[in-house]
Amino acid sequence: MKSNRHAKIIEIINKKAIETQEDLAEELKLAGFDVTQATVSRDIKTLKLIKTQDVTGRYRYSLIKDEKNDVVNKLTNIFKSTVIDVENVNNMVVVKTLSASANAAAELIDSLSLGEIAGSIAGDNTVFVLLRDEEKACELVKRIKDMIN
Repeated sequence: MKSNRHAKIIEIINKKAIETQEDLAEELKLAGFDVTQATVSRDIKTLKLIKTQDVTGRYRYSLIKDEKNDVVNKLTNIFKSTVIDVENVNNMVVVKTLSASANAAAELIDSLSLGEIAGSIAGDNTVFVLLRDEEKACELVKRIKDMIN
């Protein structure tokens, strides 16, 4: 029963933006599972669900995969060691890296899955990141500076 419930939870959060445990419990009840908020809370811990912000700015439960975390941690270490400077020009962020490191930096930026990023291009030592507006570009610059300091 628990494995069926867990599979249903994953299905639900992949299809809908579920913001609260109560929302998840309600969806499970609609799917025929008799659950309490305490059961849903334990399931969230067991499945290692986290809340992430979607492109609309709303928070939702998401499944985080350990493999992705390992890769992100490794990329973060490379990023911290190789990024030299970062600035924004209007809604574009320019990241300067050591030679041959721009692709790794771009991979980390892309792995952040930020909805405000329209796309990125990496050369040998420079990454261009196009954001949807200037405010988001400033926020990304601050986030990158916080990461490398």
